[in-house]
Amino acid sequence: MRKVFLLSLLVLSACASQPPKTEEASQPVPSKGFDAELTKFDYPFPVSFYSFRAQNQDLKMAYMDVAPDKGSDKVIVLLHGKNFSGYYFEDMAKILVGKGYRVIMIDQIGFGKSTKPALFQYSLHGLASYAKMLLDNLKITKFQLVGHSMGGMLAARYALMYPENVTKLFMIDPLGLEDWKTLTTYKSVDQLYDQELSNNIDKVKKYQLEYYYDGKWKPEYDKYLVPAQGWFEGPDSQRLAFTSALTSEAIFTQPVYYEFKNLKMPTVLVIGTKDKTAIGKAWAPEENKMKMGNYPKMAKDVISKIKKGKLIQLEGMGHTPFIENPEKFWKALTPHL
Repeated sequence: MRKVFLLSLLVLSACASQPPKTEEASQPVPSKGFDAELTKFDYPFPVSFYSFRAQNQDLKMAYMDVAPDKGSDKVIVLLHGKNFSGYYFEDMAKILVGKGYRVIMIDQIGFGKSTKPALFQYSLHGLASYAKMLLDNLKITKFQLVGHSMGGMLAARYALMYPENVTKLFMIDPLGLEDWKTLTTYKSVDQLYDQELSNNIDKVKKYQLEYYYDGKWKPEYDKYLVPAQGWFEGPDSQRLAFTSALTSEAIFTQPVYYEFKNLKMPTVLVIGTKDKTAIGKAWAPEENKMKMGNYPKMAKDVISKIKKGKLIQLEGMGHTPFIENPEKFWKALTPHL
């Protein structure tokens, strides 16, 4: 385990609500792309690995652990979205460290620098249990849990499974605010795999442009495409396509929607009003397409089910508000930390 102390990277914590100015160039993609575990892609902080066995396999889970120089007993755990891994939390982690938090960023199995088994049964329950094993190994038993996109859905599952550990739950534009399988048709892992094989970096950028950034691309977003581009060009592209198909099928078939009412801890739901993300929307019946991914409507429905719930709506923002407009995001979120 390596805990990294970051105060030297930040200005006074009183100023930490202002997002850091990170205008560094994107990392170049090697001529042969990236391997499955992003060996040649640099993360913003030192990476540690937690080794364990699951489903009769040896696995390793990557994570970053950063804290103020003086240390901290206040912990926040960050769970990434499906199209990212822990690296995109760089600015968020620096701001939280400036506010006195120790921050843990976990790459789930199947994502980022963590193991991507060739054959594996993915489930939200399983991913939550592996994350708990890692945190137990670090002797972290009480923390605030923040999840974005798929990570928001996973954070909800974690909080439902281990409520004694989660003091406060934050879901940022989470998946799972509706049950897609009631609105669109099921696609098998094989169908999803074929779809993933036809994917490329231009399609990824087009998707993110529409759903994440409300049609407004900025040059600083390019760096978040580098891992995906390297994977498309790398030696493990077919294996990664199959892993993506497996995780997509798991997310689609394992709703948390019906259990939001069981969340007992204080819960903050943050959504961008322009977010339209919905799994399966592209192949849904025409009469359902307009219903799917209506985040303002879905958020109001879900927050009404959570006894200690608070809804924050960020006007004019898409699926990744902490990247799209960090100043607006932190101004809204900071009072709730």
